[in-house]
Amino acid sequence: MTANAVFIHHPGSARYQFNESHPFDPQRITLSLDLLHKVGALSPGDLIVPETAADDIIALIHRQDYIDAVRQLSKDEPPAEWLQQADRYGLRTEDTPFFPGMHNAAAAIAGGSVLAADLVMSGQAQHAYHMAGGLHHAFPGHGSGFCIYNDAAIAIEQIRHRYGARVLYIDTDVHHGDGVQWSFYTDPDICTYSIHETGKYLFPGTGFVYERGNEHGLGATVNVPVEPYTEDDSWLESFEHSITKVAAAFKPDIIVSQHGCDAHAFDPLSHIHCSMRIYQAMPAIIHKLAHQFTNGRWVAVGGGGYDIWRVVPRAWALVWLEMTDHPIASRLALPGVNEALPASWVDRWHSLSPDPLPSYWLDDTSGWMAIPRRSEIEERNRHTVKLAVQEM
Repeated sequence: MTANAVFIHHPGSARYQFNESHPFDPQRITLSLDLLHKVGALSPGDLIVPETAADDIIALIHRQDYIDAVRQLSKDEPPAEWLQQADRYGLRTEDTPFFPGMHNAAAAIAGGSVLAADLVMSGQAQHAYHMAGGLHHAFPGHGSGFCIYNDAAIAIEQIRHRYGARVLYIDTDVHHGDGVQWSFYTDPDICTYSIHETGKYLFPGTGFVYERGNEHGLGATVNVPVEPYTEDDSWLESFEHSITKVAAAFKPDIIVSQHGCDAHAFDPLSHIHCSMRIYQAMPAIIHKLAHQFTNGRWVAVGGGGYDIWRVVPRAWALVWLEMTDHPIASRLALPGVNEALPASWVDRWHSLSPDPLPSYWLDDTSGWMAIPRRSEIEERNRHTVKLAVQEM
């Protein structure tokens, strides 16, 4: 681990599990950490354990009545009067059902993202990575989309409240970062940027180009909704062109990035057809922007990702490899270069995976099915990007 990057992890985040059949599986964190251990990029002693977020920290974004509801519904046998309130707080849906220990697990995740923000803003670290974070769909008064407490929004509000800094939030999850966007929709000092599959076809059904902010925050919200079956070249063209313009126009003091990795072709919950190439390239672009515009201040969190065996470990490990200038990241950035995953990692997990595990960091896409209407999809995405940044 380099001196300028810190890795935040609370063991309590492993308890953030709705039920055994739910797609949000904390096993993905275990797999990702083990991959980093196997390549020698992280050791158990490198992990910084945060405190669980107290109510006053969670209340930077969430209403106290919602926090109370989460606490009560976290009990092994929730009181009857609170069971009757579960629907009101979005905690009895198929996506986001309440579960025992929910508050402590979600507060542990919130605490991790807040510590990452504090370490960077106080100058104790230049970069910080909190892999378990990125629960970007939670709202002040209700849970949504697998998310109980919005750790990214809480960390951003901590930055504004304690340090008075301008924050550029970059969301690369395939689902629109709605909870973060709406939390800061009128704030001119928080720019929320999200690239995602268009809400015409995908949860949460928001994140359109015309969502630009309101009141003093008008223009500080940027959305790049791409077409279904977008591939690597178009996704990266859309991302790099738009986020470079946004960063140059907004001039942030710190970047907070969310690295959901569910735009991969293997992910079961979206319709985008990208490969691991975008998960090598996007952290590199963000890293460059951080050094160009924020004196290197960069906080990264995880997010979505539901092919937990073939996609998430590689994608999330690549964020840390880029953040620490690891030689693997440098080599993978070269055109045409790929590199084998450690055999010890593949050997450990292959018998548990429902699909054959990959052997390399990047995908061999030569045998992938060709996407019809490729040129049409690319042109539509270029038009969307033009609209998204036309006033920058």
